[in-house]
Amino acid sequence: MKALVTGAAGFIGSRLAGGLAGRGIEVRALAMPGEPVSHITEYASEILTGDLNDPWSLQGICRGVDLVFHLAARVTDWGSKEAFYRPILEGTRNLLKECAGVGARFVHVSSIAACGLGRHLKGMKEGDEARFSGVPYNDAKLEAERLVRSFHEQGLINAVIVRPANVTGPGSVWVRDIVERFRGLFVPFIDRGKYSASLVYVDNLVDGLILAGTTADAAGNTYHVRDDWDVTWNRYLTDLGAMVGRRPRFNIPFSVAWKLGEAFEAALTPLGIRPPITRLAAGVMGRDNDVDTTKAKTELGWSTRVSYEQALAEIRDWVDMHGE
Repeated sequence: MKALVTGAAGFIGSRLAGGLAGRGIEVRALAMPGEPVSHITEYASEILTGDLNDPWSLQGICRGVDLVFHLAARVTDWGSKEAFYRPILEGTRNLLKECAGVGARFVHVSSIAACGLGRHLKGMKEGDEARFSGVPYNDAKLEAERLVRSFHEQGLINAVIVRPANVTGPGSVWVRDIVERFRGLFVPFIDRGKYSASLVYVDNLVDGLILAGTTADAAGNTYHVRDDWDVTWNRYLTDLGAMVGRRPRFNIPFSVAWKLGEAFEAALTPLGIRPPITRLAAGVMGRDNDVDTTKAKTELGWSTRVSYEQALAEIRDWVDMHGE
């Protein structure tokens, strides 16, 4: 069996490549031009260079593969609408066109953000209504999901959509960016950090992705993947801060954080300046996003394998290695 992994040199993609190789699945990795790939050479039998926004660079990329794991995307909490839509929506469209008719299982890695942040998502099931929120990352993810379903319903591909929660682990944006903020300015709580952090450890997610790719009856379905950890943002931020001798300071009510994010995005994004707070961050940290994961457990047999304590130990080692 052979799998194509887009975004293979990234945080999740590199762990997925390792997980696939460890299960005896041959890996064809797609990396961006100029992207470092030395860390995946031991897992990938082929490393191809291509840009999802350049259809010519994708020609033949899906030939001879049984599985396609599409992870490549813009992963950050700020940027213009075009900066998100071009890689997430148009890049996905180009890959779908290239994969159409090949016969491979297409695992599209979306996000719980596609459900529509800014409202509580606790208990939300895959079949419940997803909503546009006006946040470019969220909306682009939802548009991409609809595109994937359209290709599946037309019989052009065999697709499964996986919506991970907030992916944590060594090198995650939910580790790296937070630790950088602790070392630089300060990290506030939103609504006192009382809501669940809605985390999934990267290796637990990899388990879910591979199950989505190899479970025959998963075709045409969407799955939420989130760990069963009882961890609030208060605890998670406090634990990360302790790794660098800091702790969260101040509290911002959600409604204020959302409005501040909207204002900062409007003023700073056109100038190419990262806003100090965004609506995406407010929606993730100031609302309960514990979506329901029953479907992944019952239909895929997925479960949380790595505990929060084990995950923290791995993260702590990474933080220590990447000191100031």
